[in-house]
Order: sequence, then structure tokens, then C-alpha cells
Amino acid sequence: MKKITALQRHPLVIACALAAAGAVLFVSEASYWRSTTTLQELTEMGMARTQIQTLERSMLDAETGQRGYLLTQRKEYLEPYATALLRIEDAYKVLDAYYGSDPESQALLQRLHTLTETKLSELALTLQLFDEGRGKAGREILMTDIGREKMDAIRATSAELLAYQTRAVSDSRSALISTLVLDRLGVAVLSLVSLLALFLYLRQSQALKLQQMELQRVVQLERDRLEVEVANRTAELIELAQHLQTAREDERQRLARNLHDDLGSLLTSAKLDAARIKSRITVAAPEALDLLAHLVGTLNTGIALGRRIIEDLRPSSLSNLGLVAALEILAREYAAPSGVAVHCQLEPVALRPSAELVVYRLVQEAITNIAKYAQARTIWIELCTRAGQVEVSVRDDGVGFDTSTKPTSAYGLVGMRFRVGAEGGSLQLQSRPGQGTQILAKFPPLSTDAG
Repeated sequence: MKKITALQRHPLVIACALAAAGAVLFVSEASYWRSTTTLQELTEMGMARTQIQTLERSMLDAETGQRGYLLTQRKEYLEPYATALLRIEDAYKVLDAYYGSDPESQALLQRLHTLTETKLSELALTLQLFDEGRGKAGREILMTDIGREKMDAIRATSAELLAYQTRAVSDSRSALISTLVLDRLGVAVLSLVSLLALFLYLRQSQALKLQQMELQRVVQLERDRLEVEVANRTAELIELAQHLQTAREDERQRLARNLHDDLGSLLTSAKLDAARIKSRITVAAPEALDLLAHLVGTLNTGIALGRRIIEDLRPSSLSNLGLVAALEILAREYAAPSGVAVHCQLEPVALRPSAELVVYRLVQEAITNIAKYAQARTIWIELCTRAGQVEVSVRDDGVGFDTSTKPTSAYGLVGMRFRVGAEGGSLQLQSRPGQGTQILAKFPPLSTDAG
């Protein structure tokens, strides 16, 4: 496409190329047809020379056969005579067809016809007289110089025809040589024109190549600038996501601490007050014991609800018991009410506290998505160190989905990816319709990060 554009921008190049190609084709075809015609003419000339020589030899053979018969009176000498007559007839057929359109050679051929017929008539008359028993008259004809003169005349006329053919062959050869010379000159000139066109094309191609290289350089610079800008923007987004997540977790921790300190103390104080009231009204107002028991049950429910809210805001098990225990508790709390079998294969790993929180939230988010969409019967949770990295995997046997299509709501997965990336890790999602889903996250261990 680029070469076509270059040729369109420089019509002189394409014009020279087309003209050179057309001229080469024309010269080649013209030389071919002219050479072919000349070679055909030379072939026909050679055949004509051969027939003239055949005619001359056949006349000698006819005369020899006739004299051999007269001298020996043996019939087998008439066979060369008859064969010679047939060759003479065939030779004249070829010569008549070849010289029919040339007045000069036609006159020589007509004279040769006359001489040949006269000589053949003489031979036939001698044989006739001999067969009729008038051999003396036939021998008298043989003794005259008429036959020799006729043969000399036939030889002379044949020599003139051969000389004429020699000149024609020489002229045809000269024409063929001229054609070949012109063909060489034409090819040489056209080759120079082609070289000129090639030079122009190469020069333009070089200019176009330099222009393309410059354009590629500019494009590469712009691409590098955009890549740097995208990398900076991505880093800013990751930093922002980390900041927002940190702020969110800090806010959750503050809210959990307030709920634990304030609401927890209030509910506990109310429960203690209810216990003191119960000891005093047991005798004075026994009918109020049921209401007091209901109040104590409500306070216990409120205290349990507060604890669940606090655990959701900031899992105390993660801070007090560690990541492995926190994930086991999370798995049991989901498996008990849902009836889904949860298999855990958890190993102690070395991670920063912030990365441990990301792992916990990742598993928590994955379990939430499984409960909403996957329709799974079994969940496998794995935590281990493999190939120098900490790996956490959550896999289910649910309905799965096509990862090539964009889901209607992908903010949870995007949030996971940014949170994992903020800790220097990577997140992979594998799923196929009917074959479940697996979320695999990899984190650098604490030792690598510290080093």
C-alpha cells in the first residue's frame, strides 16, 4: 500500500516504468515475429534449393537409367528411370508452389520446365523407338549432341535458380542480422530507461523510508509519552485506591472501637442494672420478672449484634489470632448457615498487616460473590507460599461465567484488583460457564518486601 502511494505521488516514475515495459514488450514481439518470418523464409529457401538439386540429379538418373536399358536391354534399368520421373514431378510441384508469386524466378522456372520436358521427351522417344524395334533410329538420336546440349542448358538454368536462391538467402540472413542488431539496441536503450526508472523509484523509496522513519520516531515518542503518562496515572490511581482503602479501614476501626467502647459499655451497664433490679423485685413484684427476662434477652441480642457489627467493621480475630485463624472463622461462619461445604487448606505466611487485611477482605468479598451468584455446593480456600510468593486462592464449583464478556457489575472485582495491586501483588480470574470460578492472588512475602 505504501509503494502504491509513493507511485501515485510521483507519476513520472510510474510513467517511465509503464513506457519501458510497453516498449520492451513491443520490441520483443516485433523481433520475435520478424525473426520467425525470416527463419520460415530461410527454411522454404532451403527446401527450394534442395528440390532444384533433386531435379538436376533426377534428370541425370533418368538419362542414366535410359542409357543403361538401351545398352543392356535389361528391364531393371527402367526402374531408376521411372523413379527419377516421379521425383522430377514432385520437385516441380514444390517449385511451382514456391516460385509462383515471384516473376523473376517464375521465368527461370518456366524455362527449366521447357528444357526438362524436352529432355524427357527425347528420352521417352528413344525408349519408344527401341521398344518398337527401331533401335538404329534411337541410337542415332543418342549419338547426336542434342541430349548433351539439353542437359547443359538444364544445368545452367538450375545454376541460375540456385544463384537466385543464394542471393535470397543472403538477403534474408542480412535482414535477420539487422533484426537482431535492432533488438539488441532496443533492449539496451530500454534497459537504460528501466534503470533510470528504477533509480527514480529507489530514490523516492529512500525518501519515503526516511519520512516513515521520522514519522515512526515521532509516533514512538508520543507513544512513550502516553505510556509514561498512563503509568503515572495508574500509579496515582493505585495510590488513591490504597489511600481510600486505608482511610476506609481506619474509619471502620475507629467506628468499631467507638461501638465497642461506648455502645458495648452502655449495653453491658444496662445488663448489670437489669440483674440488680431482678434481685430486688423477685419478692416485691414477681409479675415483673417475665418483662425483666425479656429485657435481658433483648440486651443480649443487642450485645451480640454489636459484636457482629464490630467484627464486620474490623475483624478482631485477625489482630488477635492471626490470618489463618481469621480465615477459618470466616469460612465456618459462612458454611454453618448456608449449608455449603467449605474446604480450607491454610498455611502460615509472612505478610505485612495491611496485606493480611487485603487477603482477608479478598476472601470475604469472594465468599460474598459466591453466595450471591455462583450457586455453588463446594468452596475451596487455599493459603500458602509457592515459588517465593504468597498465594491465596478461592475456588468454587458454581455456574461460572464467560470472562471475555464484561459483567454487568464488575466493581467488586476491580476493587479487589486495585487493593491487591496496592500491596505489590497481582490478581487472576479464571472461569468458564458451568465449570466454576477461581480467584488467585499473589503477594510478595514480608521478607522480600523488607529486603
